Amino acid sequence: MKLRENPPVHLTYCLNIHPGESWAENFAAVRDKALAVKRRVAPDEPFGLGLRLSNVSARTLADPKTLADFRAFLDANGLYVFTLNGFPYGMFHRTAVKSDVYRPDWRTPERRDYTNLLADVLAELLPEDVTGSISTVPGSYRSWVHTDDDRRVIAEMLSASAAHLAEIHARTGKYIALALEPEPDCLIENTDETLSFFAGFDNETFRRHVGVCVDLCHLAVVFEDPAESLRRLTDAGVRVSKVQLSSALRCRATHDAVVQLRTFCDPVYLHQVKVRTTGGKLLSYADLSDAIDARLASHDAGEEWRVHFHVPLYFDDYGELKSTSALFTPELAHMLTGGVTEHLEIETYTFDVLPASLREPDVVDSIAREFEWVRAFLRP
Repeated sequence: MKLRENPPVHLTYCLNIHPGESWAENFAAVRDKALAVKRRVAPDEPFGLGLRLSNVSARTLADPKTLADFRAFLDANGLYVFTLNGFPYGMFHRTAVKSDVYRPDWRTPERRDYTNLLADVLAELLPEDVTGSISTVPGSYRSWVHTDDDRRVIAEMLSASAAHLAEIHARTGKYIALALEPEPDCLIENTDETLSFFAGFDNETFRRHVGVCVDLCHLAVVFEDPAESLRRLTDAGVRVSKVQLSSALRCRATHDAVVQLRTFCDPVYLHQVKVRTTGGKLLSYADLSDAIDARLASHDAGEEWRVHFHVPLYFDDYGELKSTSALFTPELAHMLTGGVTEHLEIETYTFDVLPASLREPDVVDSIAREFEWVRAFLRP
């Protein structure tokens, strides 16, 4: 939905919360879930979609007849598409995703070609007066990148996609920006690394068509203030293509809290952990189970843990566990509605792996509550 006309600000939720890898499954989620959310939160106004398309799904949707049928469905139901989640290339639910979510990474032509395909699809769906964005892997998983040649190839592949987006703009007038999404333990993890990465590109086409997707959960995990991060990015001329509204888990490392965190371990997603010790040192763990096994015996209640587990925005506390929603300050709300980005996306994809006591009876209820929370947060 369009929250502001000038500057334009669009709000949606990411459909990666709904299981499904094929276009048939994706379309069913739009028809059965997204429309139900629209009826709850925006019954009388156009409702924007944040589609998540796997490579298989994108190839199906790229068929001209399938695209035409979907456009007709969107028009008939008061829907429009302005952003895509192009991060997971393949399966994303009900299987062991873990670090495979970064495969193929930006060292490969498969990632470039998939992203360019998404751009082609989005250009066909994007309304004339709306910009588009595609969030993507921030280069690679850090431990996979070993050489300068790896970094060179990543730069070449991203530059090729930037050129593809520029060609789409020249041919159609549709403007689409790629959005690298910094994430804990990835090649680009935090604001310093984002600024360092973009400092290596002075090409106008690249800087115009490649920006960042600022995921507020990810920033919280690495102990950054979101308003300060956004200010530094914009001051440096880095395009904020999208902001994902999301919260992480946090706690003091009491024995009870660490034990309670075990209920958030799951075999599907990678839940990176950052621990700030009483001495101010930042420790990193690749997954929540690793952190628990390593730190359970320490009993240092002065430590603060931040866990990459997306919890609903309306989540407050769960026993010893809290969320990072306290970082959603009035200053941040002012920035998000004041032109720092055109695209806001609620992203809580973990509904199926949340402890049962934290889940709403139906996913539509949970998403609708998040919209209510966001609109109250953004209200002047």
